[in-house]
Amino acid sequence: MTDVELDPAFADRFGGAMKNKGGEGRPPCQLYLISPPAYDPGFPEVLKAALDAGPVAAFQLRLKGASDMEILRAGGVLKPILQAYDVALIINDRADLASSLEADGVHLGQGDGSVAEARTLLGHEAQIGVTCHASRHLALEAGDQGADYVAFGAFYDTVTKETAHRPDPSLLGWWTTISEVPCVAIGGITPGNAGPLIEGGADFLAVSGSVWNAANGPASAVSAFAALLEADRAA
Repeated sequence: MTDVELDPAFADRFGGAMKNKGGEGRPPCQLYLISPPAYDPGFPEVLKAALDAGPVAAFQLRLKGASDMEILRAGGVLKPILQAYDVALIINDRADLASSLEADGVHLGQGDGSVAEARTLLGHEAQIGVTCHASRHLALEAGDQGADYVAFGAFYDTVTKETAHRPDPSLLGWWTTISEVPCVAIGGITPGNAGPLIEGGADFLAVSGSVWNAANGPASAVSAFAALLEADRAA
């Protein structure tokens, strides 16, 4: 199904994205890290330094092309680190591997099985997210199926993965106006361009390359995102 064109000012008619930064309502926007595309033995120390630099809500292990054993091995090393920082471990695509790792959840692409199947495998406490690209229809379907969050993007150019969708930030405002299910903004997000997404209503900023490839190191990028999100909380 093709979405009809969205009025960019839709959320403004309801007082903007329903985010009460003063207390009640949706919680402030948070950071959601996605792993580098390949895992190396030195990454755990890099991750610790990044987590020391600022608050992170979740970490998605996304190792496209890696074997099941490689993913399980990496997840086994990273899980206790993430637990020590109270960061949720989310496994990309594979609910079965998330179950084997006893991870906190799974992120499903459109071809990675249903929310119901993942819920049966992982239980009611698991966090199940669904990629919805730029589609309101897919987001509504995911919400109806019991997804714990929906992900929209790519909002900006990204080298992390090939993308064919480029939503407008107004999509975030529409979603947060009509649904209590959290939304994740993803795709080419940096501390320099994240402002419209936070203002638009993103509950989480999912970032990868802008952190792990940062010129001054991942910790500096996490610190910059933390300052940006803290300024938003104070606004």
